Amino acid sequence: MFEATRRRVLGALGAGGAATVAGCSGDSAPTAGTVNTGGTSAAFSGETDVDRIAADPTDLPDPIDRDEPKRHEVTLETVEHTAEIEDGVTFAGQVPGPMIRVRQGDTVSLTLENADGNKMQHNVDLHAVYGTGGGAVATTAAPGEANAMEFQAWYPGAYIYHCAVPNLDYHISAGMFGMILVEPKDGLPEVDHELYFGQHELYTDTETGEEGHHGFDFDAMAREDPTYVLLNGEKYAYSAAKHGPAEVEKGDTVRVFMVDGGPNLSSNFHPIGNVWARAYRDGGLPEEGPFDEYADRNIQTMKVPPGSCMTGEMETPVPERIKLVDHALSRVTRKGLLAEVDVLGGEEKDVYDPEPEGPGEGPIYGDGEGE
Repeated sequence: MFEATRRRVLGALGAGGAATVAGCSGDSAPTAGTVNTGGTSAAFSGETDVDRIAADPTDLPDPIDRDEPKRHEVTLETVEHTAEIEDGVTFAGQVPGPMIRVRQGDTVSLTLENADGNKMQHNVDLHAVYGTGGGAVATTAAPGEANAMEFQAWYPGAYIYHCAVPNLDYHISAGMFGMILVEPKDGLPEVDHELYFGQHELYTDTETGEEGHHGFDFDAMAREDPTYVLLNGEKYAYSAAKHGPAEVEKGDTVRVFMVDGGPNLSSNFHPIGNVWARAYRDGGLPEEGPFDEYADRNIQTMKVPPGSCMTGEMETPVPERIKLVDHALSRVTRKGLLAEVDVLGGEEKDVYDPEPEGPGEGPIYGDGEGE
């Protein structure tokens, strides 16, 4: 959705700032070609106009360090793009949109600009807003137009924002979603690293991995049968094989923000080789600490519904490669969802020994003859 760079995100939260939104393109589907009203889109050249759609999970605003409320001027500009999902496969969007980070009690003046040359109407619904449509009605803009609204961030938590025009499910599938984080007045507990991911599904008119441009398939979306299920908009976007992995040092604490755009599937978010030492379901955060009293502890898998978020923290006592997955594992092996985090440092064999010198002592389960 947005062009995700730290400079733009932080600028968007200051006076006169702006962030760029990339999303679906086309008349009724995310292509700039003709639309088959039987349910699929076709007739598109498939030429890409951006290098990638995967937002950098390490590129998010710094934690808030102030005691007083602030007024923010935020301008979101929607721009329609086509880019690669995997080698040789193209679609549209920048996923997820950058995190908007404010403090409970802050006021946000938000303008949505729909760029000239776009094909579609766009708006933004923020789940952190008290007001009709979360601001969607007030911000609806045709191509070449702009609309605005103002709101006060009353309740703390991590909340989705998304496009909410008619056919909103298709706009979200094309990548038009992100997170607004409303920090409690006293802020969040300090951690060493923060990462930000967005999960969503793509419904296309060709098979997973088939080369060429994929048009949008409304029938597949109605069946909730996606071609891809992705973190940050590309197949295995932040794995070692693509743009990743993210790197941390042994002993660091890592906070992960995750937004599930959907539009249809819940995520079963699990860090392979780790657990969520502290987790906050549905993005909910307490208004004041101590935070540990409100956290779920040592959670292996967090259920994140579409249109919701989670905040989870990992501890890193040993070097390893953590794989962030949806534990509906066919989405990993068949549909493209994976991110990786490398924990760097020396071995801690008292915690985990990958190559013990001899057989261990203890009870044998089963017949004891297996390998």
